[in-house]
Amino acid sequence: MNRRLAAACAVTTVLAAAGIGALRAQQTAPEVKRNIVLKQDMTIPGREAVMIEVEFPPGSAEVRHTHPAEVFGFVVEGTIEAESEGKPNRTLKAGDHFYIAPGEVHRAMNKSSETAKAYGVFIVEKGKPFSTPAK
Repeated sequence: MNRRLAAACAVTTVLAAAGIGALRAQQTAPEVKRNIVLKQDMTIPGREAVMIEVEFPPGSAEVRHTHPAEVFGFVVEGTIEAESEGKPNRTLKAGDHFYIAPGEVHRAMNKSSETAKAYGVFIVEKGKPFSTPAK
């Protein structure tokens, strides 16, 4: 009887620990990953072009933000939900392109179960930050 009770307690402890770990994993949203793949001075004085690869793990979302740049982009993998202030929400899939105007409040998220990836080319004034959280 004592062996059965000890075994039951051990199994309960292991299951509880696994459940707490799974709950913590669910509460922490995965982060959007950004990687600068090209940064080049332009022939336009004071401007540079920056190409960024953005990876959206399942369940990830950006904070609402703006750019002091014109952004030209395209989705290469998966599906991205795009929100832009004053515009209808869009669902972008592989092969779709997008444009973000300077100062436009927006965010993107991945509501699917597969990773999504996009590339954006920023035409930005040198020395300016690429992104600023929206108020």
